[in-house]
Amino acid sequence: MELTRYVNGKVMRCGYTTGSCATGAAKAAAMMLLGGQTVEKVDLMTPAGELLHLDILDISRKPEDGEQATADKGETASVTCAVRKDSGDDPDITNGSLIYATVSLCGEEELSKAEPGSKVVIDGGFGVGRVTKPGLDQPVGNAAINSTPRRMIKENVSEVCRQYGYDGGMKVIVSIPNGEKLAPRTFNPRLGIVGGISVVGTTGIVEPMSNQALVDTTKVEIRQLAAKGRTDIFLVPGNYGRDFARDVLKLDVSECIAMSNFIGDAINSAVECGFKRIFMVGHIGKMVKLGIGQTFTHSSGGDGRMETLLACALEAGADLETLKHVLPCATTDAALDVLKAAGKMDETLKILGKRIEATLLRKVPDDVQIEYICFTNREDLGGVLCASPGAAELSKLWKKE
Repeated sequence: MELTRYVNGKVMRCGYTTGSCATGAAKAAAMMLLGGQTVEKVDLMTPAGELLHLDILDISRKPEDGEQATADKGETASVTCAVRKDSGDDPDITNGSLIYATVSLCGEEELSKAEPGSKVVIDGGFGVGRVTKPGLDQPVGNAAINSTPRRMIKENVSEVCRQYGYDGGMKVIVSIPNGEKLAPRTFNPRLGIVGGISVVGTTGIVEPMSNQALVDTTKVEIRQLAAKGRTDIFLVPGNYGRDFARDVLKLDVSECIAMSNFIGDAINSAVECGFKRIFMVGHIGKMVKLGIGQTFTHSSGGDGRMETLLACALEAGADLETLKHVLPCATTDAALDVLKAAGKMDETLKILGKRIEATLLRKVPDDVQIEYICFTNREDLGGVLCASPGAAELSKLWKKE
């Protein structure tokens, strides 16, 4: 496809989701089942409004007698075909995978499994995971085919039925031969999706180097925790935070949720899901950016680490020579070394701590408690650098027994 995005100074090619692949395969299989002729390419309009031209691969028909036949012969009970996943310039592990759809006619008994008002039954076959935990897009027991791909498949197969004047039921089974092998390399095991990967996508298009997948995964984990009835949530930006919480603070991190650089999105999701107490543990390299109200902490969204420490140090009374040495520092730890040597580290961190707290409090309503601990892995700098007033008490909820 020719759709591109300008990302980090480069023109990068977009791809299409597993949901688009499954829909394209299902549409082609339905056309072949009802029309009797081979379909080697289909056009598919995505929810993003982008038109895809998808090649149809590995076509096979299963005749009424149950034996395999060529794509052009005999009365058929079902048609199976595939679309190859193309993730563009996004480093997606499903890139190149064949996404299959098997389409067959179905009677009233099977049709009862369709969504109300629909005559298209959708399920997952080999390599498509099954949901085992509540809080996901699909209920427990369903195939991990998310809502948007299900809607796309239903709409496209229904349109084919109208074109051919067929008013009965249709059954679509999506399968991914290498899905089970790929699953351990995804978030699926952590989310309670077993036996394969998910068929996903909200726009039908894969954005190169997209952050949305990480945001969506974090939101799913937060919803899952809420579905367990929890009202307290423990967030960390990543492995540094988890390791420090486990090894130094001696906290139970079995259910802490990694939010990466998306601190603001994670807090918003926690509030939306009804959590009343939010606890965060993060390295100063990320947390310092909260000192200027920046809740997306990736460098692509701006840096500001040294400028924030500079402002806090200035307020703490650091002299001009000290400030000049802070600004060119490459890391927050290096800047703290400068401030410690000047006798201004503790006061600077107190001011930074108040700024971080103010930013977090602005993100939540009055009835939600939010606390944080900001640390460094440098023991000579003190480990815990600053924390909100209620952090120590709230952290006890996750203390190891």
